[in-house]
Amino acid sequence: MRLGDSLLKLLGLCLLAGVLVAGMLFPLMGALGVVSNRASDTIDSVSADLVATDPPLITTITDSAGKPIASLFDQYRIPVSAEQISPTMKAALVSVEDRRFYEHHGVDWKGTIRAAVSNQTGGDVQGASTLTQQYVKNYLINVVNRGNKTEQSKAQEQTIARKLREARIAIQLEQKMSKEEILTGYLNVVEFAYEVYGIGAASSAYFGTTPDKLTVAQSALLAGAVNNPVLYNPWRKPTETLARRNVVIDKMVENQKLSSDAAEIAKKEPLGTLQSPLKPAANCVGAGPETGFFCQYVYDYLQKLGFTQDQIQTGGYTIKTSFDARATQIAKAAAEAEVPKTQPGIANTMAIVQPGKERHQVIALVANRDYGLDPAKGQTTYGLPSRVANKFGAGSIHKIFTSAAYLEKGGGIMNQIDVPNFHNSTVFVGGGKSCARTARPNDGDTRVYCVQNAADYPAKMTLQDALATSPNTGFVILEERVGMGPVVDMASRLGLRETMASSMGGVDPDPSRKEAEYRLSQSDYFKPSENSPGKASFTLGPGPLSTVELANVGATIMSGGVWCPPSPLIEILDRDGKKIEVNEQPCEQAVAEPLANALAVGLSKDDTSGTATRAAAAVGWKRPMMGKTGTTQDHKSAGFIGATPQYSAAVLTFNDSNKPQGICDAEPHPRLCGTGGNIYGGKVPARTWFATMTKVLEGQPALGMPGVEQRYLEGGPEIKVPDVIGKSAEEATGILQNAGYQVTAKDRNDARKKGTVVSQSPRGAALTGEMITIFVSTGYVPPPKTSDVPVPPTEPGVPPPPGGPGNGPPGNGDGVTRPPGNGGGNGPPITIGPVP
Repeated sequence: MRLGDSLLKLLGLCLLAGVLVAGMLFPLMGALGVVSNRASDTIDSVSADLVATDPPLITTITDSAGKPIASLFDQYRIPVSAEQISPTMKAALVSVEDRRFYEHHGVDWKGTIRAAVSNQTGGDVQGASTLTQQYVKNYLINVVNRGNKTEQSKAQEQTIARKLREARIAIQLEQKMSKEEILTGYLNVVEFAYEVYGIGAASSAYFGTTPDKLTVAQSALLAGAVNNPVLYNPWRKPTETLARRNVVIDKMVENQKLSSDAAEIAKKEPLGTLQSPLKPAANCVGAGPETGFFCQYVYDYLQKLGFTQDQIQTGGYTIKTSFDARATQIAKAAAEAEVPKTQPGIANTMAIVQPGKERHQVIALVANRDYGLDPAKGQTTYGLPSRVANKFGAGSIHKIFTSAAYLEKGGGIMNQIDVPNFHNSTVFVGGGKSCARTARPNDGDTRVYCVQNAADYPAKMTLQDALATSPNTGFVILEERVGMGPVVDMASRLGLRETMASSMGGVDPDPSRKEAEYRLSQSDYFKPSENSPGKASFTLGPGPLSTVELANVGATIMSGGVWCPPSPLIEILDRDGKKIEVNEQPCEQAVAEPLANALAVGLSKDDTSGTATRAAAAVGWKRPMMGKTGTTQDHKSAGFIGATPQYSAAVLTFNDSNKPQGICDAEPHPRLCGTGGNIYGGKVPARTWFATMTKVLEGQPALGMPGVEQRYLEGGPEIKVPDVIGKSAEEATGILQNAGYQVTAKDRNDARKKGTVVSQSPRGAALTGEMITIFVSTGYVPPPKTSDVPVPPTEPGVPPPPGGPGNGPPGNGDGVTRPPGNGGGNGPPITIGPVP
């Protein structure tokens, strides 16, 4: 060695000795005020963090009976008490990491000086940190500064300044905690292989056991791993791990914690670890293919209540939910029976909610898809049954909202509504060039909204029968009478809250987009504005929606009009077992109870004489219920909502591929079929619903539907429109205006006396303030003549104009025996322009 190098090392040792002496006196001098207040404050702040900052723990989600169904965590840690750790584990750790642990007061100065001299003189590199110091370092890295790479690096710097700071904190810690508490704290915070933290999790992950049952060999392996969990990983480096384990066993003998004979026996044992680490998934994938969607909903719901991701994954909460394993298994089996999980492009989702005037508990959320990470196996982690996932809509299920708004304005479920085969609305205008088979041409250049039925209906029918058989024209006309604003608002009021707040793309509105369907919420998109009277297609349900929110609509109706958020929560306890008060939305009376009861009865014929008849009959369904089917334009989706007093459930079957196509209800299973399609709400969705609910309700009483007040049967007296047929135009106008209606008169060629009212619309029932049209005779009937409107040619095999066939006629698979319906809406309207 050169003289210069020796002098430098000697100088370094002298300097180090001075620093170490200062370090030994550091606590005393600090107490006397020699150390700066700023440094002291910093040390005290870190010490406070060690006491106040809780370590990340596992959040456990349970079912309604308290059985765990999922774990959410950032660090896999199972905290244990000192009594739950075997003496062997404690002895092994102390022997290899800090044999004078019970003698020093936080810092082993003798060991520190020895290590420093050895390191400075070129000997073996030695650490000399006590378990207390290691506890400080690990707590700073794994707890206090978790996620902060900069601060974590500072906690591991190989500098004297860091060592002295760590020593000061360790000494303070020993004044606040007993040796047993420090040892237990260290064993609860230290990291093992594969991001397993603490002895509780390590015992389970490595050996499938608990800390109190660890053997000598197991304890030695774990004690040896904390020094370098990457190097001493038994699954990747078994040779190094075995050697390290045996060194620990020898140290136990040296420290008189183990006899030589017992040590030799332990050293002959194999590593004994499990074939692979036993560690649960840190997210909802660990809940399993059936339960994962419910777990995801809980996670999303907590975030809506203000919980952060970090809080959920580190808070150590116990979340008791309303999850019903039996109902979930039944629903999952029914969904898959109709649409296999690997069927390309078709999702079949179901949600079940319990009605109630104080809570609406979600008990099941399923899809034909499994919850998981492998798309090839029919898996996804997207919340198909809970998020606004059905981008194509629910079809005529939305006629529920039109009907509810009509009832609120004064209508009744037994009121007759007009059901023409075709309807050209001059209220809702739009683009387009033609409307085949229209009953009459446009007037001038006015572009009108044209809608048609799939088949012939009676010219008039009660609202109850219309809800069962679902004619399009009748509900568009009803929508005109009520007004778009109240109808659209009713959808939100009854339950489609996040749905209506989303855009037509099924995501949050984007103000930067030019297209209205993406810039606006669905509520704003469909409502009237300065430039539009509204979009009448709303009652035909073309907008994206959530399955669980649709199920909650039924729960609101069956709860006497009381809306509550669809909640998966029963109770949340913190890591100490104390109840957490969560900020769930309060329940509200969305509509009057008599109205809700009437609406439920109005919807009570779908399973007996409506579009779901065949699906109900197939399972022998006899219970009173409300129900409504829906089918969208081009058959890209279909749905069914049904409810009894015990449960409300919704099923949505929709295209979930990247290429929108129609769905064919083919054998043996539905498939995508391009621009065609024949799926209806009365088919896959209704069959899934009845197969599920028949079993879910098994053994429960068949409860009746609520009674209906007279006001909501025939409507209130105030909505009875005076019959003015046969009166003069002037007299008729006065009578109607005095009754609170607006009046417009149109000439009609008729042989009756000129100026006599020969017809009126609406007739019988109308809402106060509504426009009544009276048709006044011209006293003259002109001879017939050929129409100037060309008739489009009809070719064999060419389907009727867009609007979609109904799912009502027998032979379409839905068992309709009443006048044929379209089973749930035909999607967006067909518009026409000026007729040549």
